[in-house]
Amino acid sequence: MSAAILDGKAIAAKIRADIKTCVEHLVANGGKAPGLAVVLVGENPASQVYVRNKRKACAEVGFYSELHELAATTSQDELEALIDRLNADPKIDGILVQLPLPQQLDETAITERILPTKDVDGFHPYNVGRLVQRIPLLRPCTPKGIMTMLEHTGHSLEGLDAVVIGQSNIVGRPMAMELLASKCTVTICHSRTKDLADKARGADILVAAVGRPAFVPGDWVKEGAIVIDVGINRGADGKLIGDVDFTSCRERASWITPVPGGVGPMTIATLLQNTLQAADLHAAA
Repeated sequence: MSAAILDGKAIAAKIRADIKTCVEHLVANGGKAPGLAVVLVGENPASQVYVRNKRKACAEVGFYSELHELAATTSQDELEALIDRLNADPKIDGILVQLPLPQQLDETAITERILPTKDVDGFHPYNVGRLVQRIPLLRPCTPKGIMTMLEHTGHSLEGLDAVVIGQSNIVGRPMAMELLASKCTVTICHSRTKDLADKARGADILVAAVGRPAFVPGDWVKEGAIVIDVGINRGADGKLIGDVDFTSCRERASWITPVPGGVGPMTIATLLQNTLQAADLHAAA
């Protein structure tokens, strides 16, 4: 058995094409193009790559975008003042502050400073709370993108056992809420979990989001499981590898996401979806 590939790159391309059509129709009928402001503090090389990819995607679908590059020494007051200006700017529908931030900055306070209707990352407590209560507004991008990928398997998720390895606020916890909303039975595993391998082996859906290369071996995968690899790690040879050992896991899974070309493109496509949704919210207000 060899798992089918969940091709995030292809699914994301279709989403971007649909968004581009929506934007063209919107502008042709007198509306304004959705606007995204990206804030980059410091010179983290990985963050610079992510920001470049996000702006490229905005250009492709016809969004208006702004990049605000700030020095690594930027103060909390300076960053909050910028966010306040962007909150008040009618050209801007979404605000994305690229994480991680330099140590002197309070990420929680910055996240909460963004208006919930402009929080296209879906990290604001208001948006996370709505997700928990099953009345979502703007949903965290990576988990939402993964749910879109799971739809492409053609499987009903109801009643399936799902295991999420990793409990971050960005992926693990909202991912669990997304799966729970789809009527999965969900287990969240973390660094203190006992018998992690046994818990993983019981999963019909296994989501790995730990940031450790090839952390999940093939013998942790239940025969026929769907394996979602969120990890993006740099191997010793410089190549990108995920959190699961792709070759051995593919032999047991029914579906598996590759790295690169799996979850990553879906995260950016979902960011575009959220920005378009935010623009609709502002137009209706």
